[in-house]
Amino acid sequence: MFTAKDVKELREKTGAGMLDCKKALENTEGNIEKACDWLREKGIAKAAKKESRIAAEGLCQIKVDGNNAVILEVNSETDFVAKNEEFVNFVNYLADQILANEVTTVEDVLAINDGGETINDKLVALVAKIGEKISFRRFEKLTKNADEVFGTYKHMGGKIGVVVTLKGGNEEVARDVAMQAAAMNPVAIRRDGVPAESVERESHIIKEQVMAEGKPEEIAEKMVVGRLNKFYKEVCLEEQAFIKDSGLSVLDYVKNNGGEICSMTRFAVGEGIEKRQDDFASEVMSQVQNS
Repeated sequence: MFTAKDVKELREKTGAGMLDCKKALENTEGNIEKACDWLREKGIAKAAKKESRIAAEGLCQIKVDGNNAVILEVNSETDFVAKNEEFVNFVNYLADQILANEVTTVEDVLAINDGGETINDKLVALVAKIGEKISFRRFEKLTKNADEVFGTYKHMGGKIGVVVTLKGGNEEVARDVAMQAAAMNPVAIRRDGVPAESVERESHIIKEQVMAEGKPEEIAEKMVVGRLNKFYKEVCLEEQAFIKDSGLSVLDYVKNNGGEICSMTRFAVGEGIEKRQDDFASEVMSQVQNS
């Protein structure tokens, strides 16, 4: 009757959730235009209309329950709404539901039925009530072993969130490492985690810089290796200077406390989302010309 491509197209047109789009297509025999009307008739369009807006503010939340932890990001259009009690309560509710259910994708979470309503239904209702686009963007669910510890840190009330897992050590050390990751934004824990394209790009830039200084190409290639070490010290968590004692690397600090870094997950609200840039000068000029 309809395909995954139809569901995708309807989502792009309306901004409604995947489950709502499937339901709409089922009820309209796969007719996309009728499905759009169906969504409007069901009151979902009020939320869907807001999908064209940019939601780049919001909140990161972290919750730990025994050997399980979750970190998630929910976006809003304004920082004001991100501090709204109902918004904060919804983010906390999402974290609890993720911990309580076997889920691996955002769609899995939105499909959870709680009290006869899906989480997507609750999200749509919240959007309609608050009047801003709200987007459940991403989450990661983590599990640790008995000999491991979680370290969590949230910066600026949830603008940045980090979860670190250490083997050995203790929660205080793990929290220090999470704080380090929040502050210094490493790309990876160690060198083998840095994307190859990033290393290649940096190598090319270094080589061009050295050759611009008048060095021959063969010398420049040798110098790339040395200068790449500085790059790795900036982007690899273990090689960064520890923020509480710059005489130590993070690796040394963790090792000195009997630990080993197993994982790091860092979310920053709105990272990668193209934010709207308001040109206030042009706006004022336009008002002056039209007055």
